[in-house]
Amino acid sequence: MAGAATSGAVTSAHVPAPGAVTPYGVAAPNTPAPGPLNSPALNSPALETTPDTPNTPDAASSGFSLSEEERLRRWRLVLGGGEADGTGCALQGRDAEMDGALASLYGRGKGGQGADGRRRSAGLGASAPGVARWLGDIRTYFPSSVVQVMQRDAIDRLGLSALLLEPEMLEAVEADVHLVGTLLSLNKVMSETTKETARAVVRKVVEQLEKRLATRTRATLTGALDRSARISRPRHRDIDWDRTIRANLKNYLPEYRTVVPERLIGYGRAAQSVKKEVVLCIDQSGSMAASVVYASVFGAVMASLRAIDTRLVVFDTAVVDLTDQIDDPVDVLFGTQLGGGTDINRALAYCQSRITRPAETVVVLISDLYEGGIRNEMLKRVAAMKASGVQFVTLLALSDEGAPAYDRDHAAALGALGAPAFACTPDLFPEVMAAALEKRPLPIPDMAEQR
Repeated sequence: MAGAATSGAVTSAHVPAPGAVTPYGVAAPNTPAPGPLNSPALNSPALETTPDTPNTPDAASSGFSLSEEERLRRWRLVLGGGEADGTGCALQGRDAEMDGALASLYGRGKGGQGADGRRRSAGLGASAPGVARWLGDIRTYFPSSVVQVMQRDAIDRLGLSALLLEPEMLEAVEADVHLVGTLLSLNKVMSETTKETARAVVRKVVEQLEKRLATRTRATLTGALDRSARISRPRHRDIDWDRTIRANLKNYLPEYRTVVPERLIGYGRAAQSVKKEVVLCIDQSGSMAASVVYASVFGAVMASLRAIDTRLVVFDTAVVDLTDQIDDPVDVLFGTQLGGGTDINRALAYCQSRITRPAETVVVLISDLYEGGIRNEMLKRVAAMKASGVQFVTLLALSDEGAPAYDRDHAAALGALGAPAFACTPDLFPEVMAAALEKRPLPIPDMAEQR
C-alpha cells in the first residue's frame, strides 16, 4: 500500500469550487476540473519520512516497514481529504501547509469538508499576491524538479500565463526550459519592463544549459572533426591505434605475438579553416518550444568551434535566418515567434540555397513534421540534398520529454529516403552530430522507449 502511495498514478480528489475562498485567493470562476494526474507530491522528499518515522534508509534495509500512521499520512496527502478519502487522518503543522499548497492547484471542493475538518476548495484565482505567496510556499515544501512541474500545471490548468507579464511574478518563479517557452510565446505582448525581466530569467536558464552541455559537446565534436581528417604519416600522439591494428592484421607474427604495421593511420588535426558546415533548421511552432531553446544553445556552442560554420534558421510559414545572432542564444530566442503555421518545404528551400559544399554539410531539421506546405516538394528537396552528398538529420524533438506527437506519414517517407526521423535528448545530441560529421550511422534511440 505504501508503495502505491509513492509511485502510482492517482486521480485527483480535488475539484475547483467557483468563487471559493482559499488561502491563496479566490477560485477562478471558469477553472476547469482537473483530470487524472501524477501528483508531483508523490516524488517529493516531504512525503518520504517524518522525524518520528522508522522508514529511514537504514531501517528499510534492515527489513522495517512503514508504520500504519505513516501509511495513512501518505495516503491522506495523496487523496486530498474529503468524504471519500477513507483515511480518517488529520494533518497538522507542515503537512497541513503542504496540503494547502497542493489543494490550491489540485484542490477539491463540492462544498465538502476534509478529513481534517477544513473546507476543501481550489484555485489560485487571478490574484498576483496570492500566486506569489503560493510560489514561495511550494519552493519551501518541494524540491526544484517538483516545483517546476507544479508551476507548469498551474499555467496549463489555471491559465496563469497572463500573470507572467508582471515583472514581480517572473522574479518569483522557478526558471526552467518550459517556462522559457511560455515566456517566448508571450514575447510580443510584454511591456519593455517585463521584457527586461524575462530576458534575465531566460539568460539564467540558458547559462545553466550551457554549463551542462557545452564542454561535452565541444569535446565530442572536436574529436569527430579530428577523426574525419585522417592522415597516413601521423606523429606518434596522433596515431589511431584501433584502425592501424585492424589495417595491418595480415602482418601478424605468431612467434612474436605482435603486428608489424606497414601503414600507420592517424587523426589529422583540424585546420584553422572551416572544414564542415552545419545548418540547424528549427520549427518554431508552439509545440516545439523546448526544442527551440535547446537548439539555440547548441547552435551557440557549435558556432564557437572554428572548424564548423554553423547557420541557424527558424521557420513557421515564414523563414528567418538568425545566424548573425547565433553567438547569444538569448538574442536568438527573443528573435523567434512561437506559434503559427508550418512550411517545411519553404524552410528547406532556403537552407538548400545556402549550401556551398554539399559533401561537407550537415542539415539538421528539427520539426514534428506537420507540414502546411507542399509535401512532395519537401521530400524532393531532402532527396536532392542527400543525392548531392549532404548529411540530413531529422529530429522530431530536441528535448528531455521523448517522442512528441508527429506526422507519422512524413516520418516514414523521410526514413525511406535514408533520413530517419527520431526524437533526441540534449545529452544524445552531441553523439548524433558527431556521427553525422563523420558520415557514420546515427545512434538512433528506440522510439518505443520514448513514448
